[in-house]
Amino acid sequence: MDFIKAIENRLGREIEKNMMPIQAGDVPATYADVSDLVEDLGYKPATPIQEGIDKFIDWSTLGVFW
Repeated sequence: MDFIKAIENRLGREIEKNMMPIQAGDVPATYADVSDLVEDLGYKPATPIQEGIDKFIDWSTLGVFW
C-alpha cells in the first residue's frame, strides 16, 4: 500500500480502492535484494518511494524529462 499512498500524495486526493481477496498469481510479499548489484557494479539505488513516484507521475502525465 506504500505505492498507492505515494500516488495519492502526489495527486492530492484519495484513490477509490476495491480491496479483494488475494487472487491466483498474486504475490503476497516481495523483497528486492540488490547486494549483487552493489557488489558487482558499485551502484546502490537510493531513491525514496515518494520521490520516484513523483518523478514517474510528472514524466507520464506532464511530459517532464530530466
